[in-house]
Amino acid sequence: MRISIITPSFRNSDWLKLCVASVADQEVEVEHIIQDAGSDDGTLDWLLQDKRVRTFVEKDAGMYDAINRGLRRATGDVLAWLNCDEQYLPGALASVMKIFEANPQIDMLFGDIVFVNDQCAYAGHRKVQVPLLYHTWTCHLSTLSCATFFRRRVVFDGDEFFDPRMRDSGDGEWMVRLLRRRVRMAVLGRFTSVFTLTGDNMSQKPNSLREARELHRTAPAWARFAKPGIILHHRLRRLAGGMYSQQPFSFSLYTRSSPAGRELREVRQPTIRCEQ
Repeated sequence: MRISIITPSFRNSDWLKLCVASVADQEVEVEHIIQDAGSDDGTLDWLLQDKRVRTFVEKDAGMYDAINRGLRRATGDVLAWLNCDEQYLPGALASVMKIFEANPQIDMLFGDIVFVNDQCAYAGHRKVQVPLLYHTWTCHLSTLSCATFFRRRVVFDGDEFFDPRMRDSGDGEWMVRLLRRRVRMAVLGRFTSVFTLTGDNMSQKPNSLREARELHRTAPAWARFAKPGIILHHRLRRLAGGMYSQQPFSFSLYTRSSPAGRELREVRQPTIRCEQ
């Protein structure tokens, strides 16, 4: 069983180097596809020479179009996408593949996420549960794409590619479609991924908020009316599942000051982040 990772890229050279390194050292059979939209910042000077990745340089209609292009080129049994400013933690993909191999009924798997700032210092974390349809539809997607893994049949059997018309929040709309299809999902229960808070993340930008509002408007009227209760249920569910507690832990990642080797981070006072 093989996993393919798609990374959409455009003018993000320094972060992309760390992303590529974090995939390359996973010690599993992995295909890493870079879909670059024609970077002119020096990215292609090294990327086209990097034998750890398959690079395709072509104009696209945005991030989700780039991901779709990469998915169509992927040969893996399991698929995922990882943005330039994101990384996998050591052993993440081996853990993911072990679950998929042992549980053929599971189609989608979610890991937990460590947040770091633009200096790669710990800034918080999020533990995840399987998302629920009406919370995702009316509120927000509680999982993160950097820790989402799925079998290729999820996309190809139902032609469930991303909507390329969306620029920033296509993963939320995509997840609503999968939840409505009752795709079988599970959680890994360990940290798999690093999300970097660069100050330029898309989730709080005006277009992202607009797309989220548009998705909200497509939800059933009763669900929009019941949104406060849906949020309360979500938080109680997370409390009951232990999502708000975490013992001190450590993790290692690539940094711009150490692009050739991981640096260890000790987290003595864990804190949740981005909880809603």
